[in-house]
Amino acid sequence: MLNRKAQGFALIDLIFVCGIIGLLSSIALPRLMLAQQAAGASSAIASMRTLASAQLTYALSCGSGFYSTDLVTLGTPPPGSNEPFITPALSLGNTVIRSGYLFQLEGLPYPGAPTTCNGLPEGAQGFRAGADPTEATNPRFFGVNASGMIYEHNSTLYADMPEVGVPPFGRTLR
Repeated sequence: MLNRKAQGFALIDLIFVCGIIGLLSSIALPRLMLAQQAAGASSAIASMRTLASAQLTYALSCGSGFYSTDLVTLGTPPPGSNEPFITPALSLGNTVIRSGYLFQLEGLPYPGAPTTCNGLPEGAQGFRAGADPTEATNPRFFGVNASGMIYEHNSTLYADMPEVGVPPFGRTLR
């Protein structure tokens, strides 16, 4: 009598393992996408706080009480320093895509504003900044202005955000 030992996997074993991997993936991938959106939103909120803080620092130290009019100005270091008010990643241009969000900052130049310490354009009496998601499935939009409060809504806040005060819609993040 011959006694044969089974070696390797049978085809049915491989199909069974592939089915289990597929089932686990179908459960895990949606959660992974939600986690990725949550991480991007957390990064956007942190960047909004950074922009509000940088604007206040700029106004107090360089702008003679006036805010910066754009992201590039905040990314320019003052004389005698090598450190800009915001990181280079946020000051690559006047609109920046980072962590799945489009960042924008704007302040209307005030004609009577004094020259800034870094010799850049005249300052603004207020500003507005927004972080809009680049993915259509992400429902979290953020905005901040000279009041320093960060607001959230399910549609863009940037277009209707006043430079100072409460926007017409959105809720305050605490």
